[in-house]
Amino acid sequence: MASLTPTTEAQKDSSQLRQKEMIADHYSRLAQSPKSGEKNVYTFVPGNLTELLLSFDLLPVLPEINALQSSMRGKSREYISIAEKQGHSPDVCTYVKCDVGMKASGNIGPTGEHLPDPDLLLLSYTGCFTFMKWFEILRQEYDNCPVAMLHVPYQGDGEVTEAMLGYVVDQLKTKVIPKLEELSGKKYDEDRLSELLANSAKAEDDLVWVLESAKNRPSPIDAYFGGVYYIGPIFTAFRGTEGAVDYYRLLRAEIEERIERGQGPITPDGELTGEAFRIVVEGPPNWTNFRQFWKMFSDERAVVVASTYTKVGGVYDYGFRHDPDRPLESLAEYCMGCYTNLNLPSRIDMLSKYVRDYQADGLLINSIKSCNSFSAGQLMILREVENRTGVPGGFIESDLVDPRYFSASNIKNRLESYFQMIDQKRQGGAA
Repeated sequence: MASLTPTTEAQKDSSQLRQKEMIADHYSRLAQSPKSGEKNVYTFVPGNLTELLLSFDLLPVLPEINALQSSMRGKSREYISIAEKQGHSPDVCTYVKCDVGMKASGNIGPTGEHLPDPDLLLLSYTGCFTFMKWFEILRQEYDNCPVAMLHVPYQGDGEVTEAMLGYVVDQLKTKVIPKLEELSGKKYDEDRLSELLANSAKAEDDLVWVLESAKNRPSPIDAYFGGVYYIGPIFTAFRGTEGAVDYYRLLRAEIEERIERGQGPITPDGELTGEAFRIVVEGPPNWTNFRQFWKMFSDERAVVVASTYTKVGGVYDYGFRHDPDRPLESLAEYCMGCYTNLNLPSRIDMLSKYVRDYQADGLLINSIKSCNSFSAGQLMILREVENRTGVPGGFIESDLVDPRYFSASNIKNRLESYFQMIDQKRQGGAA
C-alpha cells in the first residue's frame, strides 16, 4: 500500500488553488460579459490563438474545458443523455455530446453561471477531425454567429515545411485577423501581440522546468494527474497574461522546495512517499472518476513521470517557445506542433524518449472509447515502444466524460496486474 499523509479532503498545493481561482474568475467574467460589453470567441484547446484573441481584448471560451469541468462536477451523464436523445450516436466524442447537452440545458457553465452565446466561432483545426464536425454543430446551434476557420496542415511527414508555415500565416493575415478586427472594432496591433507572446515564453520556460522536474528521484510531481492542474492556465484562457507568468513562477517555486526536501508529489489523499513505480502514460485521463482513478495509482505508489496528454496544447519540452520577434510565424508553428497534429512515428519517438529520459518502469496507455484522435494506432504504439525501450506496456480503457465507460473494478485489476508484472521483471521473474 502507498505511504500517504492521510486527509479527509482533497489536498491541494497553493498553485492548484490559485489556478482554480483563475479559472473561476474567468467564467464569472464570461457570465458578466453581456453586461460589460466584452466579446467572446469559442475555440478549441489544441492550436488555440489565445494571445491573438487577447490582443483584441476578446475572451476565449473553450468547449472541451466546459465539458471536462462539467464532468468533474457530476453533470456529464445528464448532458450526454440529452444529446443522445437528440440523435447523437453513442460512439460520438463525449466532449461533443456533453457540450450539446449543456447548451440544451441552458448553457450553464461549470461555476453555475450562464455562459454567453459566442460572438465568433474560431476553429483552429489541429489533427482532430471531430473538431470540424463539432464546429458544424456549433454553427447550426448559433446560426447568426460569424465563423472563421484556420486550417492547419497535418505533420504527415513529421516536419513543418516553409510552405506549410506560409500557408498558415497567410490564413492568419487574410482570414482570422480581419474577423477579429471586425468583431472587436480594433486594428491588429503587432506590438501588443508581441508583448503577450513574450509573457507566454516566460510561462512556458517555467512549465517545462516543472514537467522535467519529474526526472528527479523521487519525482516531486505527478505529470499526468497533477499535470492537468499545471497545464490549466497555459492551455486555456491565460497564456500570454501576467497572471500566467505569476502562476508558473509560483508553481516552480513550490516544486523547487519539494525537491530540496526530497518530497514526492501531492495526491488528493496526501503526500506520496516511497515511490515504487515510475510510469509514462499515453492518452487523456478519465474525468468522471478523476480522484478515484488517481487513487488507483497512488495506492500502488505509482507516479506518472511523463504523459502525452500534457502536450495536447503545446509540445514545449521539445524546445518550442512563442517568439515575440516572429509573432504570426510563431503562432503558426505552435498550431502545427500540438500533439494531436503529430504523426504516429513522431508520437512513438516522443514516448520512447520519455521512457528513457525519465527512467520509467513502463508505458501505460489509457485508451479513450470516444477519442479516435488519441486511440487510433495505440496498440501499434505500445508494441513499438516496448521493442525500443524494453519496458513492459500496459493497456486500460475508459472514456473522457461518460461515466458509463469507467469500470473501476476492471481498471483497478488491470493496473494491479500491470504493476505486479513490472515488479516481477525487476526481480528477474518475467520471461
